[in-house]
Amino acid sequence: MRKINNCNDKKFYQLADLVLNKSEEELLFKIKFNYSFLPKNIKTTLEIYFDKYKFWGSLHEDYLDYDEIEQKAKTIKNHIKDFIWLYEKLEDDSSKFLLYSILNNFINYDFTSLQKTLNQKYYHYFDFDILPKMKDEVFADIGSYTGDTVLDFIKCYGENTYKKIYCYEITTDIIPTLKSNLINYKNIEIKSLAVSNKSKTLYIDENATSCSANKTKNKGKLRIEAKSLDEDIKEKITLIKMDIEGDEELALIGAKKHIQTETPKLLISLYHNNNHYYKLPKLIHSYNKNYKFYLRNYGGSLYPTEIVLFAIPN
Repeated sequence: MRKINNCNDKKFYQLADLVLNKSEEELLFKIKFNYSFLPKNIKTTLEIYFDKYKFWGSLHEDYLDYDEIEQKAKTIKNHIKDFIWLYEKLEDDSSKFLLYSILNNFINYDFTSLQKTLNQKYYHYFDFDILPKMKDEVFADIGSYTGDTVLDFIKCYGENTYKKIYCYEITTDIIPTLKSNLINYKNIEIKSLAVSNKSKTLYIDENATSCSANKTKNKGKLRIEAKSLDEDIKEKITLIKMDIEGDEELALIGAKKHIQTETPKLLISLYHNNNHYYKLPKLIHSYNKNYKFYLRNYGGSLYPTEIVLFAIPN
């Protein structure tokens, strides 16, 4: 039974009903039609972006290549009930409006609503309305890059709010910078490891635009060893952040025991795979039902990026 409390609820369910009442082919046609009327400069920006960051498929209107739109339409149509499930699990109106804005951007190229959701009040991952304080944290930072998230954590909450920080990073060339940035802080362990569902050898898929977008693959030349969090960290974890270019699902599977038994706070990037918007919250919920869910947007306004799921213990 739908509970409509305000105009944002009404807009979300109207959009959901539009999807429910269309076939995948009709939805695909609608998205293509809406795309065709965008200004040329916006189309160019989006098409270049999808070329640089190959998470969502290719898009080249001049060559009738609509792979990104086709993948998007399939995900939305086949999983609209999962998106509804997530909407009804979200704890605040900011999160709900963001989910509506993401879907409305996907379908109608609505940039205005997405722009309104940009979080410029707090640091990335550290929303004081959701996480007002930290204490005695054992923090696993998965995808540490240069240590920017750890530095923001310390800036927001102070040096005395953590017991231990584990930094995982797959790009070996960035490790010296990571170590240099964190050298003045105690109890930080830097690991040149991938985090996955189990111990194995993976290979680095280098991104030509930025090494921050490097991810792993099963074959290649640049080897990187992977471990699961359940295997690698035996003490209780209280806080996990993941931004690992689409490998978040496998990493969560590999942290199942920690999530089930310790209920750590989870800060998870969702935007690398459109299926992750519903799939990762449902995975976490299947492990441990003692979580509240929030969404925040720290990225762009033309396309949803830097979307973070907060899973916070009740």
